[in-house]
Parts: sequence; C-alpha cells; structure tokens
Amino acid sequence: MKRTIITGILALAAGTTGLLAQQQQQQLVPHTKSPGESQAVIALIQSQNNPDATIKAAEDLISKYADTYYKETALIFEADAYRQKGDFDKAQIYGERVLQVNPKNYQITNMLGTLIVQQTRDNDLDKEQKLAKADGYFNATITNVSAATKPNPQLTDEQWEGARKALIADAHNGLGMDAMARKKYDVAIAEFKQAVDGAPDEPAYQVRLASAYQNAGQNAEAIALCDKVLANPQIPEAIRQVATGVKTAASAPKK
Repeated sequence: MKRTIITGILALAAGTTGLLAQQQQQQLVPHTKSPGESQAVIALIQSQNNPDATIKAAEDLISKYADTYYKETALIFEADAYRQKGDFDKAQIYGERVLQVNPKNYQITNMLGTLIVQQTRDNDLDKEQKLAKADGYFNATITNVSAATKPNPQLTDEQWEGARKALIADAHNGLGMDAMARKKYDVAIAEFKQAVDGAPDEPAYQVRLASAYQNAGQNAEAIALCDKVLANPQIPEAIRQVATGVKTAASAPKK
C-alpha cells in the first residue's frame, strides 16, 4: 500500500462513497446545493486514475462552486494528480492550498514531506531548511492522525485503524529518509523500525532499514533483512534490485 494518498480511504473520509448510486437515483450529493454541483462532485470521483481528468474536474468544481463543501477533497485529489504526473512544484502548491483549508490534513502533510525529501539534493544550499520543513510535515502527520477520530461512519473500525497505522508508518518512513539524507544513520534505523512495525508487509520500508543498517556498519543486520526481502517472490523488481545492492555492499570485505 503506497503512496502518501490512499485513494479509497480518501473517498470514504470525504463521504463520497455511494455518490454514484445517489446520482443514478437522481438525488443531490450530500452537502451540495444544486444538481450542477452534485454532478461536478461525481465527475471528480469518476476521474480517479486519470490525473489530467482529475485536475480538470477539480478545477471545474472549485471555480464554479467556490464555497463547495468538497473544496478540500478537490484540492487533495488535484495535488495528488500533479504528483502522479511528476509535476512536484504544482503538487506542493496545491498541497499547501489544502492546508489553508484544513491545517490538520494528515494525508497532505505526509505527501508534502515526501515530496520535499525526494526533491532535496546533497549540494542544495538550503538542504537543512528543506529537511527541517519535511520533518515538520511528518511530525504533524503523526500528531494529527494519532488524535483524529474516524472521519466517516462508512469506514469500519478495522479500515480506519489500518489507515491510521499506514499513515503513521509512512510518516516514520519519511523521517527515516530525512535522517538518511543527513547521514544520521542511528536516527534512520529507529524511524525505519517504526515504519516496519507499523506496516510489516511493506518491503520498501524493510529495504530502507537494511540500507540504514549497512551505512551504520551493522552489516549482519542488513544482510539478514535483505535475505528476508529477497525471499519474497512477489516483491517488485525495483525493490529486489535495491535489496540485492544493499546486500552486496554489506557483504563486501572490509578494507
């Protein structure tokens, strides 16, 4: 389960499940004031998996119905659509617009932190400022999702608890990536451990933990974790290659 936005949970949290059925029954979508606004919300939900269509549907909804109850949802979807397209500048712009509507939106803080870490380079003059900002986003995610109540009764308790754990694990993964960028490998190990504990079936977290072990000189731990990842025949090829590389580095004779 990746990335920062969990689309199905987002839809549930926004109260958008069942909207297609309501449209078929010619009922207004809850919290909308006209058939046109209802149709615009439905178009946004139907646009998922097509980033360009999502961007258009979000802009149509926000521009035509500026006070719509679904403004936050539209901006979330639009930010994630730009992320999917690889337009990280616009993803960040729209993510920050979400926080103007709801400063405690934990899904967006997680996404923004990840974008910053992924776009920060070692030779950036403002590297530390960027990473500090990312840390703030990740810590805000942990704080806000930990304090949050179930956002919609359509979510089962099991679904909500799973979503909470996944978001918190991903925030700890982000903090681990931040620590790796700073070469604070002991901190990275601690953060990646929490990510693995929260999402034990996520191989990317395990590989990052193995890399942190290897960089910290804990080669036996790195090799053992890589072996565990590589024993899974269903892991993506990209992760398999990284795990193989980490194991090779950890297995190299000391100079």
